[in-house]
Amino acid sequence: MSRKVSRRDFLGYAAAGFVAAPFVSRFARGASATPKFEVLEIKTFSFPNDRYYGWPTVAKRGSELLVVTSGSREEHVCPFGRVEMFRSKDSGATWTFPQVLYDSPIDDRDAGICVTDKGTILVTSFTSNAYVTPYNDEVARRAEGKGAWSDERFRNWDMAHKRVSDEERQKELGRWMFRSTDGGITWSERYSTPFNSPHGPIQLSDGSQLYCGKELWIEGERVGAALSTDDGLTWDVVGYVPTDDGYSGALYDELHAVEASDGRIVAQIRNENPNNYNENLQTISKDGGRTWSVPRRIGVWGVPSFLTRLADGRLLMTYGHRRDPLGVQTRVSDDAGDTWSEALVIYGGGETWDLGYPSTVQLDDGSLLTVWYEVLPQEGPLSKLRSCRWTIS
Repeated sequence: MSRKVSRRDFLGYAAAGFVAAPFVSRFARGASATPKFEVLEIKTFSFPNDRYYGWPTVAKRGSELLVVTSGSREEHVCPFGRVEMFRSKDSGATWTFPQVLYDSPIDDRDAGICVTDKGTILVTSFTSNAYVTPYNDEVARRAEGKGAWSDERFRNWDMAHKRVSDEERQKELGRWMFRSTDGGITWSERYSTPFNSPHGPIQLSDGSQLYCGKELWIEGERVGAALSTDDGLTWDVVGYVPTDDGYSGALYDELHAVEASDGRIVAQIRNENPNNYNENLQTISKDGGRTWSVPRRIGVWGVPSFLTRLADGRLLMTYGHRRDPLGVQTRVSDDAGDTWSEALVIYGGGETWDLGYPSTVQLDDGSLLTVWYEVLPQEGPLSKLRSCRWTIS
């Protein structure tokens, strides 16, 4: 039995698990061939080891790899998350000690990254007060003499919570971007963006950047696309994704996009509607993100998806799989996203639902590196960053 937990559960302070029924796709995917693949190495690389790391994204900048993550956490929902970055100069064989990019007085979550054509690094995150409910619950228990936490844990949460007032805490909620033009040595102040998504914006072939995401902390919480024509400095909303009958757009979440070889934009959506819960839905734009097709099922359970275009023009989707086999899966499309291959299980050894959010880059030698986060019970309750280097035919 495996357990699946939605991001909306955590943000709504109501995380819950349940048994998932076996998924049977009603959609043929025969047009895209299922390639052969080989896993070369799987490793754990985050440190210090007494921290929980979550929701990473990997990007390539020249010969260097960059991974951004929500680091220095105590657990999945807590007040300590901050935006951190790891570097590798040897294709992921070794990594530097993390660099802290930002630490707000509340929880900084889901770090995304995009390297523009000019070499500028754009990092995204969002802030959350989801930790407040477990903290308040413990305050109430302690008032009744029934505290469930150790004194040290409560003291740490209490001090973190009291860094700002209730009013200031509410004002801290937002969707943020950080920008560096010197390879990540120095960073801009954070600035607001129209949308948020776990893995951030993408670079387009015409020199602009596109950000597909969700209007977190705004009434209605629509999903859509914003465009930047000044190297990520400013963003203009150019279009919204329509909602299919029987679905709520407020329950579309965690988008990521890729530009296919034919110029159209393929975006995938984490579906949190009761209809086809936690399936990937797909929408297409043929005009640079201004208009979008009605999201359709593609027969893939597992979220969220990260999309990339391989050197040979094929599209690759990478996604977490929070039921058996627990781990990370990918699929390939050789027709610009019209159809997808059967799943390639590059990692199926997970032991808990608390894993996923993978992203993938293609290295100079043609091999692939996929990065995700995962709780490894044999090493304790703290999540690690993990990587898989693999090849595909």
